[in-house]
Amino acid sequence: MSFVLAHLLSLSAVLLVIDTLLWHFAPFKHRVVRVGVRLGLFMGFSALIINAGVSPLQAPLFADDSVLQLGATALGILWWLYAARVLTEVIGLVLVRRIGHSGRLLQDVIGALVFLIAIVAAAGYVLELPVKGLLATSGVVAIVVGLALQSTLSDVFSGIVLNTTKPYQVDDWIMIDGVEGKVLDIDWRATHLLTSAGSTAVVPNSVAAKAKIVNLSRPSNMHGVSISIQVPNHIRPRRVLDALDRTLQGSSSLLLNPAPKAVLKEAGESMSEYVASGFIAELGKKSEVRNQLFDLAHRHLEAAGISRQLDGVIEPTTRARALLDEVKVFRSLSDAERDEMARSMVAQQYAAGQVVLELGDVPDSLMVIATGVVSASVPDGSEHTEAGRMGPSEVMGEQSILTDSPSQATFTTLTSCIIYRIDKSLARQCMEARVEVGQALNKLQAVRQQNSRLALMAKPAPIRKGGFLGWLQKRQG
Repeated sequence: MSFVLAHLLSLSAVLLVIDTLLWHFAPFKHRVVRVGVRLGLFMGFSALIINAGVSPLQAPLFADDSVLQLGATALGILWWLYAARVLTEVIGLVLVRRIGHSGRLLQDVIGALVFLIAIVAAAGYVLELPVKGLLATSGVVAIVVGLALQSTLSDVFSGIVLNTTKPYQVDDWIMIDGVEGKVLDIDWRATHLLTSAGSTAVVPNSVAAKAKIVNLSRPSNMHGVSISIQVPNHIRPRRVLDALDRTLQGSSSLLLNPAPKAVLKEAGESMSEYVASGFIAELGKKSEVRNQLFDLAHRHLEAAGISRQLDGVIEPTTRARALLDEVKVFRSLSDAERDEMARSMVAQQYAAGQVVLELGDVPDSLMVIATGVVSASVPDGSEHTEAGRMGPSEVMGEQSILTDSPSQATFTTLTSCIIYRIDKSLARQCMEARVEVGQALNKLQAVRQQNSRLALMAKPAPIRKGGFLGWLQKRQG
C-alpha cells in the first residue's frame, strides 16, 4: 500500500513539473488553450492526490511513514497554491475577453487576494495552524504595511478606478497633467506614455485619477486641429477672419461637419490673436494638417494685403509684383524681369462657384491665383471627383504653355478669387530667355502626373487610367 501511495504521489508531483514546463515552453498560440491545458492538469493532479488519500481539507494521516507524511503535506499545500494559480488564470482570461488589456491590473489585484486566501487556507486545513491568531497577527502587519505603502496603494486603487471607468486605453493618445503621449501600458502603479519626442513618460495612477485627462483619440473619427495667428491691432478683424476662412476652405483634409471656423480669441495692446480650427478624420495627420494650415494662412493673409508685422499693410499696387516672388517657377527671374512681367499681368475677379478653366479647354494664358481658393475636379466615370484645392501663388494652365495640351481637370472657385493672367506668348518668351522657367514647368507637370498615377493606384475600386489627381500635394508656394 505504501508503494502504491508513493507511486500516486510521485505521479502527482510529475504533473506539477509537466504543468510548469508546458506553461513556460509550449508554443500555445491562444491563451484559451493554455488555460484549458492547465485546468485539465489541475483536475488530474487533484484526482491523483485524492486517490492517494491526501485531502486538501485536512492534515495527511501517514504517521507511520514520515517520508509519505512530509510528501503528502507538501502536495496538500501545493494543491491550494495550484488551485489559486488556475483560478487566477481563469479570472484573467474572463477579464481580458470582457474588458481587454486593462483587465491585467484587475487580474493582478484579484490574483494577490486569491493567493492570500489560499495561503491562509493551506495553513488552516493542511498544517492545522491557529488561523484566528494568524489572521489577527496578519491584520496588524497589514495595517503597518498599508501605512508604509500608502502612496503605492493609492496608485493601485487609482489604477483599478481608471481600468473600471476606462477614460483611456492602450494605444490612445491622451494628455495627463500636461504630458501628451500614446498609452503604452497601464500597470498596477502607473500609466506609461510614449511622447511625441520619442521618450517614455511614467504618470502615477494616483496623479492620473486626480488630473484632467484629455483623450485625443475619442471620438475615433474626429480630431480637433487648430492654429493661432497674431496680427497687428490696426488691421480690421473682418479682413483677417475672411482670409482665415479661405485658409480653412483651402484644406481638403478638414471635415465639413462640424464646420471649421475662425475666431478672434484675444486683443492685446499691439497684437490680436486669431484662432482657426477644424476637425480631421485621422489623428496621425494632425501635424501635417497644422503645417498646411499655417502655410495657407500665411499665403491668404499676404494675398489679402495683410502684414503680420507692426509696420502695417502691404500696398495693393505691389501685389502683382509680390505674387511673382512667391511663385516657384519664376524664382529664377531677375527683379527687372519680374517687374516687366508684373506690369503685363491682368487681374480678373471671380465669384464663388464660377468655372475658371473647363476640362479639355486650352487656355491662352498662364493663370496665377492671387486670392481665394480654387477646386480642381477630374472625371470619374459619370461623376467628377475633387482632386485638390489651390490657393495663392499656385498656377494653372501650365500644360498649355508647354505643349498646347488641353486641361485635364475642371477648375472652379470655392470662394471669391482674384486670378492674374500672363499671356501665353509672354510666358513662352520667358521660357526661351530663362531655361530654368521651362525646367520648373516641366518638373511641375511631371510631379503632378506622378501624383495622379499614385492616387489612382491607391483607390480601391478600379477606374480608367489617366486623369489629373492628387497633384495639390505638391504645392507651389
